[in-house]
Amino acid sequence: MVLLSCLQRCIQLLIWPVYILAYMGLWDSFYKRVFPYIMARFAPIYNQKVCKQKQELFSNLRKFAGPSGQLRLLEIGTGTGTNFQFYPPGCQLTCTDPNPNFRQFLLKSLSENPHVQLERSVVASGENLHEVPDGAVDVVVCTLVLCSVTNVSKVLKEVLRVLRLGGAFYFLEHVAADQSSWTYFWQKVCDPAWKCFGDGCSLSRETQKELEKTNFSELNLRRIHVAPRWSPTSPHIIGYAVK
Repeated sequence: MVLLSCLQRCIQLLIWPVYILAYMGLWDSFYKRVFPYIMARFAPIYNQKVCKQKQELFSNLRKFAGPSGQLRLLEIGTGTGTNFQFYPPGCQLTCTDPNPNFRQFLLKSLSENPHVQLERSVVASGENLHEVPDGAVDVVVCTLVLCSVTNVSKVLKEVLRVLRLGGAFYFLEHVAADQSSWTYFWQKVCDPAWKCFGDGCSLSRETQKELEKTNFSELNLRRIHVAPRWSPTSPHIIGYAVK
């Protein structure tokens, strides 16, 4: 614990200019403009690493289409729209993201994926989807988002609210490693800097526990590694839960 505390303090000293800018209220506005450009560069690289896993994960989306056969899909934290290529033709999308600066990248992804139809785009956090009515969608998708939200429990409550009965929540998230492992140790060391430069992303969030506590009727979840096991972003959970 002493070593961990010392290393965390060293990291915090290295990024103290960021803390000063945040205290002055300058960091968030600056980084929210820059972050979409960073994601536009790195999201395709990550997508290549998890392409097979995403194809498998989203292969049964049509199973949850409504009685009309139309699939109404809401994505939380759509970002640059890197998941669009995995969605079935004709699905109606509701895209949400708290950062309006992603819009130009979202539109680019939509033009590259004409098989999906944008119903509407909402600037909103996952904790507050008040513009989406109760039971309005068949499927909610969330990938690499629960690591950076303010309150995972509130997001999952909103997921349950907007899903119709029998609808499904699809997720792919990096999570905390085993607490006895060196990976977890380095996750805790890197967390302060990672949150600053990853738009609030936490390396050591125990998202699986939050999913297990949420009132889903069915939870299909497995752990995978999409990077070397020593990597702080290596442990992932992937699957879907049914309302």
